[in-house]
Amino acid sequence: MQAHDAMYIGGEWRPAATTDTLPVTDPATEQVVAHVPAGTAEDVDAAVRAARAAFPGWAATPPVERAARLAALRDVLSARAEEIAATVTTELGAPPQLAAAVHTGLPIAVAGSYAELAATHPFEERIGNSTVHSEPVGVVAAITPWNYPLHQIVAKVAPALAAGCAIVLKPAEDTPLTAQLFAEAVHEAGFPAGVFNLVTGVGTVAGQALAEHPGVDLVSFTGSTAVGRKIGALAGGAVKRVALELGGKSANVILPSADLGKAVAVGIANVMSNSGQTCSAWTRMLVHTEQYDEAVALAAAAVAKYVPGERVGPLVNARQRDRVRGYIERGLAEGARLVAGGPDAPLETGYYVAPTVFADVTPDMTIAQEEIFGPVVSIIRYEDEADALAIANGTVYGLAGAVWGEEAEAVAFARRMETGQVDINGGRFNPLAPFGGWKQSGVGRELGRHGLAEYLQTKSLQF
Repeated sequence: MQAHDAMYIGGEWRPAATTDTLPVTDPATEQVVAHVPAGTAEDVDAAVRAARAAFPGWAATPPVERAARLAALRDVLSARAEEIAATVTTELGAPPQLAAAVHTGLPIAVAGSYAELAATHPFEERIGNSTVHSEPVGVVAAITPWNYPLHQIVAKVAPALAAGCAIVLKPAEDTPLTAQLFAEAVHEAGFPAGVFNLVTGVGTVAGQALAEHPGVDLVSFTGSTAVGRKIGALAGGAVKRVALELGGKSANVILPSADLGKAVAVGIANVMSNSGQTCSAWTRMLVHTEQYDEAVALAAAAVAKYVPGERVGPLVNARQRDRVRGYIERGLAEGARLVAGGPDAPLETGYYVAPTVFADVTPDMTIAQEEIFGPVVSIIRYEDEADALAIANGTVYGLAGAVWGEEAEAVAFARRMETGQVDINGGRFNPLAPFGGWKQSGVGRELGRHGLAEYLQTKSLQF
């Protein structure tokens, strides 16, 4: 594994404005494996200027040609899939199978979907006596998180490129190596210089400089709701467009007509995947009072299969590990009953948290209201459907969720949930369907044609 000691700006790797660097740590070993440049406002300015210079030419490039570059990018990522997966395992701690299938396979598929969309999307349509044009919004600032480092990059960069935008990417400081590999792939795929630029650094310096830069037309951010508010305020001062994919506290509603064993097992698996570091994870399991005790026993048996260091990786850093353990301690202090796991370290080395299940959780407890972002499930009792719906909708978030039960009944319940997407009886993730949140879970959508629309603006010509 080789880290670049430079920024990718204007189609080349350029020295950073300072010699300051950021360490990259393997969360499974707690050892520093690389260093990358700590970008400054000067680096951001250089990247934005390169993007602005490249934007007119890329915007004027026929969509079919943009599609061809995206197809080439998909192919380069596919050819380097093993290297990407190994890098994700090293800097995030994802188990190898998860790193290959989800962290690498999903973004490759998403890149391919935008190659197809760029070639087929109707960028012009006739409405009455008007021709309506969809044009690229301009220069995009893409600020991505660490939990799905390549997927979150591709989910922003691919549609922006398909739309004809130029981009400056600021990845999370915990997982910059995957972003550097992506920059190499963009270069190999033959995109024009300056269309894509990469600046590594911390959010409070490089991220803030990017969000408030006058040369940026749209800021696309994925991360915590707290930081999303700050990004929105910075962008709002200049009336820039924003796309925000933020936190979640998704409900997994198990109706009495459901296959209880399957619903509980899949629900536990959903939260344990990626060590619970998933904004859309179904961290609240809602069970009817008559099935509650059985569900708790099933959950305890299911979570026992998720062994730290094997099926469950570490959390990304010591700060996140301590934060999650703090929530577990808070749950105990507020009266929740520990069914599995707990705050104690399961392994001597690595930022691991024991897969944890709480029972007797009430809807007003901290662990039922706040995003924990770790392998922690709260099982909540409900009396009837009205009670279940009130609990499911009873947080400030609305990103995702699940419903299990007789199909018509489950669909009817899902339609009343205040959330951006709902899986019915274990419905598979669809990379072409819109992904995004209601309420404080965000603004805008990613993936598919709805994700493409975030990077387009409309102009109507009347004649």
